[in-house]
Amino acid sequence: MSCSRRDLLKKAMCGAVAASLPLTMFRFLSPAQAQAAVAGSGKVRWGFLVDTRKCVGCGFCVKACKMENEVPYDAPVTRTWVERYVVTRDGKTHIDSPLGGRDGFVSQKVGEETIPPEEITKAFFVPKLCNQCDNPACVQVCPVGATFQTNDGVVLIDRTWCIGCGYCIMACPYGVRFFHPIYKVAEKCTFCYHRISKGMVTACVQACPFGARRIGNLKDPNDPVTRAIMTERVAVLKDEYGTKPQVFYIGLDSNVR
Repeated sequence: MSCSRRDLLKKAMCGAVAASLPLTMFRFLSPAQAQAAVAGSGKVRWGFLVDTRKCVGCGFCVKACKMENEVPYDAPVTRTWVERYVVTRDGKTHIDSPLGGRDGFVSQKVGEETIPPEEITKAFFVPKLCNQCDNPACVQVCPVGATFQTNDGVVLIDRTWCIGCGYCIMACPYGVRFFHPIYKVAEKCTFCYHRISKGMVTACVQACPFGARRIGNLKDPNDPVTRAIMTERVAVLKDEYGTKPQVFYIGLDSNVR
């Protein structure tokens, strides 16, 4: 009976030897990872800037992302999503993201709760996506090199090499990875690498009608994104993990998780 390379690798990883030795003993370079490794350092380092003050939770970015990147429209997973935060007088923070914010936030319910308007002290939206870390945990734990980092800083996944072990999904502190419902491999935001490498912007940036999302070259001091990061008060998510995320936020509230 024939057996694919992916099946063989998956069986090997699930064996007793894999369970008893560190992952680094099994880590080797995929063809895509090897190509990225020899490319050397370039003059581009892609970074992302989100201005939460401008996000209205319309969901256009989520729709555009799904259409651009072959994520089924009705699937409960998405490469980017928008969260709604509602803070009440009792100090509690209520968070929801129905369908990743794909259709906006038309319901007055936050999750299963109906919060009276007089109890709300503030409410806002926070877009989230892969942070394209400088020190990506997902790359470190991938035992077969399917997850790799390009010389311009973007973390990609080689679908033909991924064995679906799920280590990268568990390792990501931002919860941005998932199993693709059709291809059955790890999936995440790639900053629309197929677009930005051709001089275009990401699908979500193009779709945002309010300019809440921007992408730029952090190695170019004259890039508008770089200038904003250097001159305005910005924050990153979960800095304590040491992953050095390259998605920066303007107006990030202290209640954001």
